[in-house]
Amino acid sequence: MIGKEFFKAGHTPTLASAFFYFDMSFMVWVLLGSLGVQIAKDLDLNAAEKGLMVALPVLAGALLRIVNGVLVDRIGPKRAGTLCQIIVIVGLLIAWMLKVDTYAGVLAVGLVLGVAGSSFAIALPLASRWYPPQYQGVALGIAGAGNSGTVFASLFAPGLANLFGWQNVLGLATIPLIVAFLVYLVFAKDSPDQPAPKPLAEYLSVLKIGDAWWFMLFYGVTFGGFVGLSSSLTIYFNTQYGLAPVMAGFFTAACVFAGSMVRPIGGALADRIGGIRTLSIMYVVAAAALTVMSFGMADVRVTLAVVICGMAALGMGNGAVFQLVPQRFRNEIGVMTGLVGMTGGIGGFYLASSLGLAKQLTGSYQAGFLGFAALALVALVGLTSIKKQWRTTWGAASATVARV
Repeated sequence: MIGKEFFKAGHTPTLASAFFYFDMSFMVWVLLGSLGVQIAKDLDLNAAEKGLMVALPVLAGALLRIVNGVLVDRIGPKRAGTLCQIIVIVGLLIAWMLKVDTYAGVLAVGLVLGVAGSSFAIALPLASRWYPPQYQGVALGIAGAGNSGTVFASLFAPGLANLFGWQNVLGLATIPLIVAFLVYLVFAKDSPDQPAPKPLAEYLSVLKIGDAWWFMLFYGVTFGGFVGLSSSLTIYFNTQYGLAPVMAGFFTAACVFAGSMVRPIGGALADRIGGIRTLSIMYVVAAAALTVMSFGMADVRVTLAVVICGMAALGMGNGAVFQLVPQRFRNEIGVMTGLVGMTGGIGGFYLASSLGLAKQLTGSYQAGFLGFAALALVALVGLTSIKKQWRTTWGAASATVARV
């Protein structure tokens, strides 16, 4: 799937830099979720407040993705990424120095972390513009595997919080962010094949195209499910099964690792058998896993296995969506990445907040899981209805060298 031709086709230092930037940004994007048990204990938060706390960075990142999508097309991904990284590093350092200790302060930190989550709309176009259509699935799968940064947050943040306090973890998090920033400045380069800037009014003209809305729905489910669970699982394992914060973080890390590391496999599989077929399979698996999770099985090990299957399906689905998007919207990849990424984040906000609200109102997470499982089936029905049209128009063999 990845051979010498792939490495010759693009710019490997930029691809690696995009991955590293994305990886560290995602690590801090879900930081409040990883620290959620300790923060909730210190601030005496209820289930709904915990849900909002972990969901707010996801929503902020979602909305800022469209801003970054426009910035990428106007000033280029390299400059846009530089600006966003500075904002996140400075914001976390300020929060650390002020020793944030109120719920409102934590929510303000969540807004800053949303800037890190919006890195999706920068890292993917930065990598995508270097590669031809037949390698988009693999290239964007590798760059997009930066969502594995959520693993580091789950693995290390709870333990560091036990040792140093969760406020100090906000400061410690800036160390890897600064390293990623320096690597980015040295090695990342904008592709010489940059589309000409358009008048601002034209950027959202893609919303007049029905396919754009389909992609927004599809990614709202795959990425929304991934990031919503990534943000919520530490609190879920602690509340549902009584796991200590560090152990709950380890369980979460295993699930997130499965979902993030298979993203390139999903992209490569989509290159091989087509994005539509790959995505269809992943929706079925994800919906089944979420439904099983909703019943709250007694054995946490069984739950872990089910969550890993569901996260892997969602992760591969992320890779499949972005095997398709550049084929349909190559000239608008910056703004489309922002729009699609925005709805992905909104999906994550919905899942994370609905889980907290369901627990608060009913005493069970079931309604939250079942609601998102139903959304996955809606996406599957939509994909099934549109696939023939796609395969006979822009996805026809005469129009692209890649499989749709």
